[in-house]
Amino acid sequence: MNRPTIRSLLGLGTILVLLGVAGPIGAPARAAELYAPETLDRYFKLEWSRAGKNVNGYVYNTGNRRAAQMILLVEGLDGSGATVSKTTTWVRDVPPNNRAFFEVPAPPAAAYRVSVLSFDWVEDRLDRRKTW
Repeated sequence: MNRPTIRSLLGLGTILVLLGVAGPIGAPARAAELYAPETLDRYFKLEWSRAGKNVNGYVYNTGNRRAAQMILLVEGLDGSGATVSKTTTWVRDVPPNNRAFFEVPAPPAAAYRVSVLSFDWVEDRLDRRKTW
């Protein structure tokens, strides 16, 4: 009866470790969207304009929960409405029933479109204490 040696097990372990390390190196898997873009309209309103070399504006949070770590997609559009450039920017904190300012350098374009790519709902600790 052949028993595996330490050397052969070490070789197998090394291969498994390399396979485990090599697996996630590719493109990261994205989590499924929890909200369809149309449903975000009831929580967030966006207004923006071009100012010099930047696109700036406000994100309005109409909900009763704080939104944090928001990523906005700013698309430059040509005259026919086709996307000619894309850039993103972070908005760290959008308080409930309030607004937050954003500004991002953007290449010149005929028009712009800004949309929410992702965000996290954050529960305020003070609000939690009130419910106890």
